[in-house]
Parts: sequence; C-alpha cells; structure tokens
Amino acid sequence: MFRSTLATRRQFLVSSASCAAATGIVGEILPRLTAADSPIRETEHFWCRLAPAGPYIDSQRDNQAFGFGKGKVFLSEDNAKTWAHSHEFPDAENITFSTILKNGNILFATRERLFLSADKLKSYREIIVKNHDGADYLPHKPLNPDQPGWYFHSLDGIHTWDIDGKEILVWGNYCNVLGGPVPVNIYYSTDSGQTVKLAYAFGRNPKFQEKGTTPSSYLGDPTNSVICRHLHAVVYHPAERAFYACTGDINRGHGDECHWLRGQYDWQRDSWNWRVLISVNSNSRYKSGGINFVDGYLYWAADANGPKDANQKHDRGLFRCRPEDFVDASKHTLLYNPEYEIANMIIEDGFILAGHCAPASTYATGIVVSPDMGKTWKQYDLSEYGSRSPVRFHPKNSDGWFRVDLRKGWIERAEVLFIKPKP
Repeated sequence: MFRSTLATRRQFLVSSASCAAATGIVGEILPRLTAADSPIRETEHFWCRLAPAGPYIDSQRDNQAFGFGKGKVFLSEDNAKTWAHSHEFPDAENITFSTILKNGNILFATRERLFLSADKLKSYREIIVKNHDGADYLPHKPLNPDQPGWYFHSLDGIHTWDIDGKEILVWGNYCNVLGGPVPVNIYYSTDSGQTVKLAYAFGRNPKFQEKGTTPSSYLGDPTNSVICRHLHAVVYHPAERAFYACTGDINRGHGDECHWLRGQYDWQRDSWNWRVLISVNSNSRYKSGGINFVDGYLYWAADANGPKDANQKHDRGLFRCRPEDFVDASKHTLLYNPEYEIANMIIEDGFILAGHCAPASTYATGIVVSPDMGKTWKQYDLSEYGSRSPVRFHPKNSDGWFRVDLRKGWIERAEVLFIKPKP
C-alpha cells in the first residue's frame, strides 16, 4: 500500500488525449508546461511519483531528459526539473520514440519519420534510414494518411551500448497494434544517429497489411520467411559480443510469430549476421521481453498467452539461465511466477523491476520487484494510477529514478512514472 510523503494528493494530469485506434494518432499533448513537483508515494521497496508537470518526458539519460508537448520538443539538463532548451516541432503529438546518445545527440521519431538534433535542440534534421545496399529505406505511402504505421516506436527502453569504446544504437519497432500496418525492422547506428540503417528486416506477414493490397505489394522483406507482428526487445550481451532480439505475437495461420534471434555485428564490414534461436507459438515462456544479461546469466520475463488446453497453465514467469542453455527449457530457473503476463523488465544495481500487462491482470497498475537479484519478490498494485501497463523502462537518471511509461490499456500513451529503489 502507498504511504504519502506529501500532505495533499495531486490530481492526475493525463499527458495525452485518447489515442483513437481508428486513426492511429498518438494524441494531443495537454498544456502541462510548468515545473511543479508531483507527490511522492512510498512502498516497502521503492518510492514512486508521476512525472512533474511539464512536457511529456519520453526518454532520459544521466541528468538529461527529452520531452515534448504543445508543438515543441524540449531538453532538460537537470532531470526534468527545468527545460533549458526547446524548439518548435509541429508534429510533437505524434512522437513515438526518442533516445539520447552519449555525445548528447538526440534521435527522435514520429510515427514514420526520424529526426536528429546535434546541438541541444537549436536545430534538427530528418534522417532517412539506409537499406542493406545503401539505398534509402523510405516509409510506404499509406492508403489512409492518418495511419502511416509506427516505424520506430519501441516497447523497451535501453537502446545504446558501448563496444570497445564505441557506442552503438540498436532497437526494433513495436508496431501493428495502433497506427496502421507497418513493416517490422531492427535499426542501428554507429555514428551517434547521423546515419541509421537496417540491421534486420522481417518478412511479409499477410495478417498486417493494408486492406486490398496484393501479396506482391505486401510490407516487409520478400526474401525473408521469418515473420512477426512486432519487436519486444533487442539487447546486447557483452560476453558473447552478440545481440538478442525477441518478437511477438501468435500463430495466425501463416507461421509462428514469436522468435528469439541472435545477431552479431561486424564493425569492419558494417554487416550483420543473424540466426533464429527458437520459434514458438504464444503459450510459451519464449513469448517474452525484458531481456537482461547480468553476471553471466540471461534474465527474461514471459508474457505467454493464447490458446491452451483446459488443464494447461500458461508457461509464464520471470526466468534465468545461462545463455548457452536458453533453448533447453529444462535448464531454466523459474525465479518467480506473478501469474500475469509480464513483457517489460529492467535490472540495475541488483534491483529487478517488472510490470504487468494491465488488460491481462487483476491489478490496476501491477509492479513486480526484487531488491536482491531474484532471491525475494514482492508485487504491488499501484491502483491509484488507474488501469495502466508499465512499459519502456529507462535506466536510472543521475538522481536514481527509473523512468517508466504508463500506458492506457496496453499501448496508448498516458502518464510517465518514476520509481526509485530504496537503499
């Protein structure tokens, strides 16, 4: 249960209008552009608070935060207490992705367009993704211009890693839920967002295409038989110098959509080598997300769902194994079974933080924590936030707060929550 550290309770300010599935528009940001602190709540294991009044805080890194609202983009250098930098950006309400690079560059995207600022938002320019052959990879022309698809939106919140002193940015798009049909890709950049390329393009899934489109014009890579609905997570494992990616969703008669892939990047050749580790249907621990590598172990969260026999349970929970044992379920350790679908998880400084998928849970806003790397566990229902799914977990900022999206239902943008583990 919550214990308030303030005398009054702030009325929740919803940061976006309802995102209509029929249009796929993310929603108009309400004018929350003052820097008032929000009340802090307390549990046994952490403090939590909604984002302070102001721009919608879309990403953070160290002391920096990127936000948007009222037709502008914003940059804070004091953990969203004030917003020293801003720039007009008329399509701000349709921002679906952002990341702050190590050198301070900010890469951000609307539904189908990608932009880079290299001067603290004094200016920005559009970035055109490059295909494997170096040609421009351009978004398709949708039949309905209000549904261009979510080309760059991510479900996870960690997208950059240092390899031999060089930063690489890698992420995949969580799409084909709102906003219209779109191809599913993994993107990467090795030059701080100045050039963004395709690392992997999934095949053509007949289920997620515009109505009336002929198979010859389907979205996706026609040479790839591996299909999915969207990416759940892409994560780097330094010990193997390899990336792991997991996808969803369910076999709809065209093949399994839940895959784990392992990819390695060749810096000298600027090329990728990917292989599928396993492909399954949706009632499996391999339908998952929240991938983390810590001290030689692979940790992940399962959101298994879909068809099962009457006497069968969903194969879900929070798991751990050695990476080399991943495809052998007999060598997995079930650390904790929250009984509900979990697709997002982050581990930092020995603290495990995961979130329920609200439509599949009896909790309003379900949070799962372990303060000791899985030895003990506790679930919390942060019910006063309403029915919300925590997604897009960002590493702690310089004040020690994780940043988490709270989504209405499953994926419509609502509020931003900050969580700070107790010592």
